[in-house]
Amino acid sequence: MPKANSAFMKPMNISPELAEVVGKGPMPRSEVVKAIWVYIKKHDLQNPQNKRNILADDKLKPVFGGKDEVTMFEMTKLVSAHLS
Repeated sequence: MPKANSAFMKPMNISPELAEVVGKGPMPRSEVVKAIWVYIKKHDLQNPQNKRNILADDKLKPVFGGKDEVTMFEMTKLVSAHLS
């Protein structure tokens, strides 16, 4: 049985901006990503023309560095900056 990646499961501290979206931390990176996707789907923030792009609302904009729209891959990088 392969060993789980303990770095991925390690609880991380969450910035105040990210906590507005996913709730208070600490929580593992995997849970942060799940919570962001729950938020995105709940608030219908995927671009209807290109589902790989996420539209930022007032809570996500500070997490996305002020950008109005980011790709899924860019989102992962931007969210990492809010974890320590």
